Amino acid sequence: MATHEREITEAVDLCGPDGRLNPAAVGWSRTPLHRANLRGWGRTKRFEYWCVTTPTHLVALTVSDLDFLTLDAVHFLAWDDHGVLEDHERTALAPGLPLRPTAMPEGIAGSGGRYGADLAVGPERPGRRQVRVAIRQEKDGGTRLSARALTADLRPLEVDLLVALPEGHETMSVVVPWDGKRFQYTSKHTARPATGIVRLGGRTYAFDEDAWGVLDHGRGRWPRSLGWNWGAASGRTDGHVVGLQFGGQWTVGTGSTENALCVDGRLSKIGDELDWQYDPAAPLAPWRITTPGSDQVELTFTPFHDRRVRTEAGLLANRTDQCFGHYRGSIRTDDGLRIAVDGLLGWAEDVRMRW
Repeated sequence: MATHEREITEAVDLCGPDGRLNPAAVGWSRTPLHRANLRGWGRTKRFEYWCVTTPTHLVALTVSDLDFLTLDAVHFLAWDDHGVLEDHERTALAPGLPLRPTAMPEGIAGSGGRYGADLAVGPERPGRRQVRVAIRQEKDGGTRLSARALTADLRPLEVDLLVALPEGHETMSVVVPWDGKRFQYTSKHTARPATGIVRLGGRTYAFDEDAWGVLDHGRGRWPRSLGWNWGAASGRTDGHVVGLQFGGQWTVGTGSTENALCVDGRLSKIGDELDWQYDPAAPLAPWRITTPGSDQVELTFTPFHDRRVRTEAGLLANRTDQCFGHYRGSIRTDDGLRIAVDGLLGWAEDVRMRW
C-alpha cells in the first residue's frame, strides 16, 4: 500500500533563511537527506537516542539539547524468564545557555557526510551525577557508541558497541509540520546489526549476532506541550530481518506519519495513522497496534517491564511509560509479502511532555 506522502530524493534544508520551515522539506526519505539548519533559541529540541537490544539485555544512550536544558543518559536493562535482573539508569542534567554555539551536528551524529559530525558529552571519567556518551563514525559507515557512568550502587557501567549500516539498508526520515514555526524532523533507523560489549561491575554482557540497533534522531521546534506514542522492534522472524517503526498522537492532522516497516533492508512507508489500543493506567497490560481499514499491521505487544519516568525540572515536566516486551501478529510489505511476527523484542511507549 503506497503512502500519500511525498518522497524526497535529494538533499534539502529543513529551514529557510528566516528560520521557518522550508516547505520543500516536508516529506519522507529512505535515507537521511535533510540538513537541520535550525537557528535561534527557544523551544528547540535536538537529540540522538540509540537503543541496542538482545534477547536478554539492552542498552540505551541519549544526548539531548533543549535550549535551556541539556539531558544526557545511559540505561541498561537485563532480564531472564523470571523477570528483570538489572535495571540502571543514570541521567545528567545541566542548564543550557541562550545563544550559545550549537553543539549538536546538523545531521545524524556519527554518520559522516557533510553534516553528521562526531559527538561527545560529559567527562572522560564521570562521577556520580555525570554521564559520558560518545557517538562516532566508523570507516565502514557504521556508528561507534560508547558510554561510561556509575550506577546508583557505584558499579562502573561501560558501553562499547558498533552499530553497522549494511549497504543499501533503508531507513525512515520524515518532517512533521505543525505549522511554519513548529515542526519536527526525525530519522528512525531499525534492524541495524550491532556487536560489542557492556560491562557492569565485574560482569560482561555480549552483543553479538542477535543484537540490533535502533536510532531516533530528532531536530525541530516544538509546541509548549505534546503527547506521543512510539513503538519499535528489530530482529529475525519468519525467515526475514524485520524492523518495526510506529508512532502516534503527535502527528495527527499534520499529513505526515513516522510509521514504517523495514524488511530485509527495504522500507515500506505507512502513511496512515495507526490505531493504538492500550490502557495508560495499566501500561503492562497488552497493547494492540493496527492499521485501520487494512491488514498491513496487525500486532499485539506484550510488555514485561515498564521504564517509568516522572520528571519535574523547572520548565520541564515529563511523564514516560516506556514498556519493553515482545510483538506478535503479522505485517505486510508494500509488495504484498506477509510476514508472521513471533516474539520480536522491542518497546512501546506513552509520553506526555511540557516544557
